[in-house]
Amino acid sequence: MKNTLKNILSDVGEYERGVNEKSSTLIDESCVLTTYLSELLAQLKIRVGNVGFTDEAEEINFFKNIKPQILGKLIYYNKVFRIETSCPVYNGKMYEAYFFNELEELKQDFNEHIRNSDFYRYYRSGRTDKDSEYYMLGKINYHNGLSSIVFEIDSSFSTYYDYKVAKIVANELLYHYLLSKTDTDHTINQTLQNSESVKDLFWTDSKNSLIELIYALHASGAISHGKVSIRKINLAFFVLFKIHLGDIHHAFHRMKDRTGSRTAFLDQLKVALEDYMNKNL
Repeated sequence: MKNTLKNILSDVGEYERGVNEKSSTLIDESCVLTTYLSELLAQLKIRVGNVGFTDEAEEINFFKNIKPQILGKLIYYNKVFRIETSCPVYNGKMYEAYFFNELEELKQDFNEHIRNSDFYRYYRSGRTDKDSEYYMLGKINYHNGLSSIVFEIDSSFSTYYDYKVAKIVANELLYHYLLSKTDTDHTINQTLQNSESVKDLFWTDSKNSLIELIYALHASGAISHGKVSIRKINLAFFVLFKIHLGDIHHAFHRMKDRTGSRTAFLDQLKVALEDYMNKNL
């Protein structure tokens, strides 16, 4: 099964980037990716059932690193779709309160069900001594007082703990998404929105290009000596160019897995500026 699994996460990343480039809204993006990831998991379930694994190491890697990433993103995109389609208004105090409430619910869920668990500490510490117990089929110990979700999983395609890792992955993605929705700066917002000089400015390149630029400006310390947060720079560009970038933290981490140049837009800017300089000699 190694050939099937070898590049699957990079393939998922490529598909995500393609959808992100083409989607006009976060609702569209999350809907498409929820369907894609759900179908992918169904295909993997069939392959695991028909082919199995070549050895224990491959099985552990699948249930520890591969399936949880796919399932975690599926949980994340499905939740984003539900949140976005249930949002009462586009902006204002009700909008802010809605996302603050979602963030508080996420924090509460983390505190009650994840943070203090032995498995969470095991996972975060990077330990491997119990991997054969946690990430191989047929090893579920019902005497450990597990969550009732254990009775709902398909034991032929889940070790139970792969689901717990997926929840951790999903919660991290949701946390950054909700932070981007709740970090507002009314002074920046009102100043730019009331300025006639920026009303006809629009970003005409891809969303990923703008995200790349935002992170480059932050990393270089070019804005406020690097002391302003990524989210505030994102907000400024959001108001300036009227473009919703969604979860830029997640998009940035997908960029790090790009094939070829990871700074494609910055490379393009450099070439364009040099060409412009040469024309004006």
